[in-house]
Amino acid sequence: MSSIKDRQRAAARARLEKEMAERAAAAKKRRQRQAIIGSALAVVVIAGAAVWIVAALGSDDDKGGTKAAAPPPPGTVACNWIPDDGSGGGKVKDTGGLPPNNVPNTGKSTLTMDTNLGAITAAVDLSKSPCTGAAFTYLASKKFWDNSKCHRLTTEGIKVLQCGDPMASGKGYRDTDGQGGPNFKYPEENLPTNAKPTYPKGTIAMAKTQAPSTTGSQFFIVYADTDLPADYTVLGTITKGLDIVENVAKAGSDDANAKGDGHPKREVTIKTLTMAAAQ
Repeated sequence: MSSIKDRQRAAARARLEKEMAERAAAAKKRRQRQAIIGSALAVVVIAGAAVWIVAALGSDDDKGGTKAAAPPPPGTVACNWIPDDGSGGGKVKDTGGLPPNNVPNTGKSTLTMDTNLGAITAAVDLSKSPCTGAAFTYLASKKFWDNSKCHRLTTEGIKVLQCGDPMASGKGYRDTDGQGGPNFKYPEENLPTNAKPTYPKGTIAMAKTQAPSTTGSQFFIVYADTDLPADYTVLGTITKGLDIVENVAKAGSDDANAKGDGHPKREVTIKTLTMAAAQ
């Protein structure tokens, strides 16, 4: 009987020792966290004091040092051009520079694509998409899209013809079609606010990756009302030639990506793309 009680006491003692060890370890962790939090608070207090000191003493600008960037002139907006060297995996066509920093945010432009199937035009409102309009004006001046193909047609779910990859050219299509763009990207603007459809028939909008600020040169023409996440810049509205896109859609795709998603069977080549002030 005594041996049983001894074993019970030993087991109870072992459990108690284990519990005490666990409590000690937990207390040590709490002390470590408190020390870390205390250090972080000290940094915040020091940083706050530094900010107060700078505010009290005045900035370099106040003393004739480096001056802050001047606001853009009236009738213009400052655009954020993000250089892209292709290290992210895309195929970059270098234009030798970037669009102007300050661009017009008033007026309207006419986008004209002279294609092998006829002319397609779109109205661009610079008050809504000034930076995208400026990017198009700049790239068009570089003949960026000349002789490129519209590389993707979707006929299931979403109804769009995608163009704007400068590398999608030559005879036939390649696996890399759809990966090309300019040596810069820029943030999205003029995102849809309407509920459904988010992209009505006749819309011309900008393609991008899932990440923000990845608009480049690729765009899509909506040939039938389409619901998409409101993540893609609306550049403008097709005013002529939508029937060309509709006929391309009727011919179907080669289903290279999935059913109803691939290269258009009826090829569309952009011979030239120009931007001009609307008359």
